[in-house]
Amino acid sequence: MEQVFEVTPRSFQADVVERSSNTPILLLFWAEQAAPSVEAKRQLQSLVGQYAGKVALGLVNVAADQTLAQHLRVQALPSLRVIDKGQVAQQLEGPQPEQTLRALLDQLTMSAADLIRAQLADFLDRGDLRGARRFLRQAVQQEPNNPSLRIELADVLARQGELKDARKVLSSVPEDAAERDRPQTRLELADEAAALPTASELSAKLERHPNDLEAHCQLAVVEAAQSNFEAALEHALQVLQADRSFGDDLGRRTMLRIFAVLGKGNELAGRYRRRMFNFMH
Repeated sequence: MEQVFEVTPRSFQADVVERSSNTPILLLFWAEQAAPSVEAKRQLQSLVGQYAGKVALGLVNVAADQTLAQHLRVQALPSLRVIDKGQVAQQLEGPQPEQTLRALLDQLTMSAADLIRAQLADFLDRGDLRGARRFLRQAVQQEPNNPSLRIELADVLARQGELKDARKVLSSVPEDAAERDRPQTRLELADEAAALPTASELSAKLERHPNDLEAHCQLAVVEAAQSNFEAALEHALQVLQADRSFGDDLGRRTMLRIFAVLGKGNELAGRYRRRMFNFMH
């Protein structure tokens, strides 16, 4: 079926209500005489085409027939109605910025897991660990059998220093669950750092003995435990470059542990992976 199509009172039931049981329909009320609605039409046609059939755009020309506009209580042009599962799920009146329209389309086309990841990323980007923890606890209550949510919760708890609670949550996650190593490694680094000198003490030691590879490794662990990952990676890389055999390749192994904590797709991890690879090869 077409991703962008005209809607009339006669076609509304089949093309919008029934079709929305499988595909969300974004219904745009517009008219040639209303310039903002013409721009909205152009904008939405371009945006919807980027979503590979996951959402459809129905165009209602109010100048040709006002029946649907009256039925759905359209107050201005442009006007948007989201029809999902046969019901009006959302509505927007008046011109909307592209960012708002794209966010709406993302919401309509994301899976439940994608939505959770996006919401969690928003909390973490803002440094709101308390909000992230509250959000994840609610998500776990709703999906108690979802191990990825427990992994994220354990990771957030570990980042907050709630190590006991983090271990308790992580203990309920299967050993072979994807990305379980992220909070597990974070916890291990926290435990190791607790038994080491402080960052300031190790830094002072390195000022006196800049080639002390053991101190570099220890400072990498302490910095990583405090989420100072770039500093941690720099110290571990110095060890790798100075002596590959030190501590049974401890510099490289420490870098790999930090990569695990940073997670897949992390920009910093990618940058240091390339530096590590270039040195080794």
